Amino acid sequence: MTTVNDGSVPGQRSWITPLTRRRLSNFRANRRGFWSLWIFVVLFSVTLMAEMVANDKPLLVGYEGSLYFPVFRTYPETAFGGVFEVEADYREHEVQAMITRGDGWMIWPPIPFSYNTIDYYLPAPAPSPPSATHWFGTDNMGKDVAAQLIYGARLSFLFGLVLTVLSSVIGVCIGGVQGYFGGLVDLAGQRFVEVWAGLPVLFILIILASIVESNVFWLLGILVAFSWMSLVGVVRAEFLRARNFQYVTAARALGASDTRIMLRHVLPNGMVATLTFLPFILTGSITLLTSLDFLGFGLPAESPSLGRLLAQGRTNVHAPWLGLTTFFTLALMLTLLIFTGEAVRDAFDPRKDDRGRSKVPE
Repeated sequence: MTTVNDGSVPGQRSWITPLTRRRLSNFRANRRGFWSLWIFVVLFSVTLMAEMVANDKPLLVGYEGSLYFPVFRTYPETAFGGVFEVEADYREHEVQAMITRGDGWMIWPPIPFSYNTIDYYLPAPAPSPPSATHWFGTDNMGKDVAAQLIYGARLSFLFGLVLTVLSSVIGVCIGGVQGYFGGLVDLAGQRFVEVWAGLPVLFILIILASIVESNVFWLLGILVAFSWMSLVGVVRAEFLRARNFQYVTAARALGASDTRIMLRHVLPNGMVATLTFLPFILTGSITLLTSLDFLGFGLPAESPSLGRLLAQGRTNVHAPWLGLTTFFTLALMLTLLIFTGEAVRDAFDPRKDDRGRSKVPE
């Protein structure tokens, strides 16, 4: 990449091009999107450390002068004076009494429950209302809702991110090939996309769910097979527009291969529109997973799921904390992503100056 003068310090050189600097300035000028990105990064960082925030194992155990880390390593009961060679259940009163006997101690995470931990010591029948022990209450099986929200949000975002990346790569490749070569390649590709887009995805998932056992990779593969079409039209249009530009014609006259021209010269123009759509595609992927879990055709039952919590809120209308907490969690996550997407769109808008104001007179 060509170095340019930063302009702030005389003689100092920067690897940031003027175009990139203008886009960053436009992104920061959209204050709502800029702060939405930072809030989302902080919240997602918390979910990435879910085991340190919500867990039914102590973060640190001190016993007879030794330190134990149950979050990272499995210890049998015999390590703390028990008689069974099985993993210690740190929520049992007997195990806690063995550890704290003498000068032993335990440091618990802020939420002493995991997403699949059943609290057998509830003061009220499940689903129990919010309390000091369970901040957002429990579901109908006695599992902590706050822990399920943290683990479910992490799984939803990571699943949506992988789905977005894989489907975008496939869509960009197919759209780029169609737009660059045109002719019969473009015609055949468009007919294939039209036929493939007309297939009933939900019905296919219902049929396959009755044949094969659902898992994360199976569901991801099925959704990728039907989600790659979102970027085909945009990338195809960019390649159709750019394939006859003078620099493309010059590269072709110099003997550059079609693959090199597509990757080095045409693709950067198509990526502008692609990056603008990515936050919105990610939002759609998260919503799709939540909807499938809500209908019962998503992730396996043992996985943490926001959609399954919504389904429990619909079933247990007398426990409004189930539906409301999940709804506000999803609303906050999707709102932050949409605001970030609007800021990215402004950053790549050529009609805006470095302060985010339109250069086109109204």
